Amino acid sequence: MGTSFGRGGATDYLQDLVNTDFILIMGSNMAEAHPVGFQWVMEAKKKGARVVHVDPRFTRTSALADQYVRIRAGTDIAFLGGVVHHVLSNDLDFREYVAAYTNAAFLVNEGFADTEDLDGLFSGYDPATGSYDTTTWDYEGASQRGTAPMETGMGGPPIEGAAGGIAQDPTLQHPRSVFQVLKRHFSRYTPEMV
Repeated sequence: MGTSFGRGGATDYLQDLVNTDFILIMGSNMAEAHPVGFQWVMEAKKKGARVVHVDPRFTRTSALADQYVRIRAGTDIAFLGGVVHHVLSNDLDFREYVAAYTNAAFLVNEGFADTEDLDGLFSGYDPATGSYDTTTWDYEGASQRGTAPMETGMGGPPIEGAAGGIAQDPTLQHPRSVFQVLKRHFSRYTPEMV
């Protein structure tokens, strides 16, 4: 996102926050650093939105949030991994949206191996060059390199056709669907680990 929109760039209008029912603020003291934008968080809260602030420091944002979650500095990824694990393990995602508007139904090539299979590395790693050959990460049935249409929008280079001949499982149950690969990858982020 930083390359496209600049560091700290937003992809939506802050005014739209008033229409949400949940706001997660992580690693930012938005109340003090962005007070004009934070007014929309407070407007959403008045309308019933729940505000959660995750940060090592208790700040003015923490004081105004419904819940403050203190984490150790540098544990952001583990915390977010735990959130993803919780959502996927308890079927708390918006499954219809995920299946229709993301790459979750696409099948990954049979040669793909995740980090738990290869001692912390993804498939395609070449120790001699210290780089990855990412062809095993491609979607099954894609005859050319590229991205799925919904990953780049209208201006991006889609793989041929709407779904590019990519093998899909709309039920998201196939073990090589992006959804199941994601679920397996984040299964390690248990409450005990996080």
